[in-house]
Amino acid sequence: MQTQIIENLTLYSGNIPGAKEAVNNESVESQDATGRFIIEVSQPQLTAYWPDENLRNGCAVVICPGGGYRGLSIDKEGEAIALRLVKLGISAFVLKYRMPADRTMETRQWGPLQDVQQALHVVKSHATEWQLDLSKIGVMGFSAGGHVASSAAVHYQDPVLTTLSPAMVKPAFQILIYPVISMDSKITHGGSKASLIGEDASPKDIEYFSNDKQVNSDSPRAFIMHANDDINVPVENSLRYYRALMAAQVPVQLLLLPDGGHGFGMYHDYDWFQSLVMWLKVNQLVS
Repeated sequence: MQTQIIENLTLYSGNIPGAKEAVNNESVESQDATGRFIIEVSQPQLTAYWPDENLRNGCAVVICPGGGYRGLSIDKEGEAIALRLVKLGISAFVLKYRMPADRTMETRQWGPLQDVQQALHVVKSHATEWQLDLSKIGVMGFSAGGHVASSAAVHYQDPVLTTLSPAMVKPAFQILIYPVISMDSKITHGGSKASLIGEDASPKDIEYFSNDKQVNSDSPRAFIMHANDDINVPVENSLRYYRALMAAQVPVQLLLLPDGGHGFGMYHDYDWFQSLVMWLKVNQLVS
């Protein structure tokens, strides 16, 4: 059987909780050799990438592309990653999460977290049907998508939607690639912070969405990768998160590259994905 790509999996049945009625202005802002950058996403969706049946190992990953909470590098940090994962027997789900916007959301900072929690709930709810192992369903995120993924990893105890249970929204592991972690103005990505919680955010929101401050001993194990020369999202984001996980005695692997800047996806001389494969094997997520 050839790898199947199933478009437009339903994320919500019926109306999206917390969403306002608004015109869908989603569009492709730019496109280059690495793919599309889409903006003004207000209609979330999951795209499933299935491995060949003889390869499936029960592992699944919900992938959150980056884009500074302004848009999504949907191909470079979504589809391209999914196509690598399915070769390992992993079922991959690219999440097109909504961009925080007062025009489309009652409370904009909850939209992306709500969407990733809903995605995890949907994938876990279909675990038997999709031949998935509940103990091997995790999240992966790039840049601001790394903030979405790490938010899922630290805020599962109190789901945005009270109809969801913590067990059904908690990822088993987290893979964070040059992630935005902190809302601390000293190290955050200014555009991500402004879009999500506002430049003049309350101390409460800054604390809540600084995910290094939200780690506990039950947080999921982690693989983190960052380039030391990243000027858009300083490497200190990953270092703080690594130190917080270490302090909580959560298993974590940190891969630091000497250069590469930000947003390179798979386009780097160092194939960091091979290091991720080794981590997946060591953690018995793939054989």
